[in-house]
Amino acid sequence: MTNIPAPCDTASAFAPPGSPTIRNVNWGGLKTLYLKEVRRFLKVQLQTVWAPAINSLLFLVIFTVAQGRGGRLMGGVPFADFIAPGLIIMSMMQQSFANSSFALLVAKVQGTIVDYLMPPLSAGELLSAMVGAAVTRAVMVGGASWLVMLIWPGVHMWVQHPVEVIFFGLAGSMLLAFMGVLTSMWAEKFDHTTTIANFVVAPLALLSGTFYSIDRLAPIFATISRINPFHYAISGFRYGFIGTADSPLATGVSYLLTLDLVLGLACYILLRRGWKLRN
Repeated sequence: MTNIPAPCDTASAFAPPGSPTIRNVNWGGLKTLYLKEVRRFLKVQLQTVWAPAINSLLFLVIFTVAQGRGGRLMGGVPFADFIAPGLIIMSMMQQSFANSSFALLVAKVQGTIVDYLMPPLSAGELLSAMVGAAVTRAVMVGGASWLVMLIWPGVHMWVQHPVEVIFFGLAGSMLLAFMGVLTSMWAEKFDHTTTIANFVVAPLALLSGTFYSIDRLAPIFATISRINPFHYAISGFRYGFIGTADSPLATGVSYLLTLDLVLGLACYILLRRGWKLRN
């Protein structure tokens, strides 16, 4: 005699209405959004990864040729070795900002912001995915910049202190990723993002000691430079390659961690409130 299975109790197969079925962290949703953001910039990697690397190489070529390729020292090392790490981390930070400042803004402009707000993702998960993708792009740009700089003769790009390279590279990239998320929430059109990039990010990057040592500046300008978070990221990252820094590493670590924490908390709070996203 054939045994007939008992009917399934469908009522017990689902949670009661209103009960959360995803507890703690929605790892599946977090991974999906992260991969979406990464694939978005990888589809045009020639523009988003390799173009910034080539631009960094061009800066290196122009400045080393303009300063003369023989004999000049900066920070106790050849001039090309001095500016190359700064160019790498500067490009990493700028591209991190570019990636995170684009995500929410393009969704608002195209009317697809619901794709970010409706999925079962918390504000922390949404922020982690966007910042994680921005930092991933920054790391790829940094690796590509390092590779292309190796082809320029006379540049010695060997890591002496890997911990400092990793920390300051990631801390600086996260700082600009958080700034990009805030900009993406605030901006209503692409002109707003371009304004922040041109009048805030670019000046901070170029006046941070990338191409010079702040010890050579007048005291007032050296003090202004030490307020600039880009300076600490570049100085610490450069230390990982050449073994010297313009500012104490401990000061840079505490300053960048504090700024990352403050900006990250601000992003989280504003995302939870749906600031300028649910209007």
